Amino acid sequence: MTFQQFLSLCHREGRMDESQILSAMSLVSEKLALCMAEGFSVKLDGIGTFNAKLGVRDDKLPDAFEEGETSRNAKSIMVNGVSYRADKELIRNTDRKCMLVRGGESRLKKSPFTQEERIQKARDFLNAHHFMKVPDYVRLTGLSRTTAAEELRKLARDPSTGITSQGNRSQKVYILRQ
Repeated sequence: MTFQQFLSLCHREGRMDESQILSAMSLVSEKLALCMAEGFSVKLDGIGTFNAKLGVRDDKLPDAFEEGETSRNAKSIMVNGVSYRADKELIRNTDRKCMLVRGGESRLKKSPFTQEERIQKARDFLNAHHFMKVPDYVRLTGLSRTTAAEELRKLARDPSTGITSQGNRSQKVYILRQ
């Protein structure tokens, strides 16, 4: 959801204009940054706790080390992030409003063909063409790329299938055994 969509949603639900909501959110953001810059941890009830994260500057500042010093001074430290921990009430509200349903579609790609049928399809393809790559086998069988590659490796190791491989990695092709 974009910031503008969020503002519109708040406007529809609340009793304030979008400009008032934007103004309030801008003020919260500005004061949050100021308080964290002063070293405070800021807790917003119902939202969460914000803390500044410190890191070391990558650029080599000439005055990052005092003369003769081996340790860094404050000029070499910077704020490189903000950590946020959600309030337990926010988590409970989110859980209460969340309606989870089981998805209807499986992500697993199962081939409609048996292994023997897939082997025969591969042999027929190799009779018509000189070689076969993994994407060709994926199109023939309907398997996922990972499963197809694994199955082709097994077929190439088994002499009874009549299929072997040549080459390595992206140059690997499958051919009929001589």
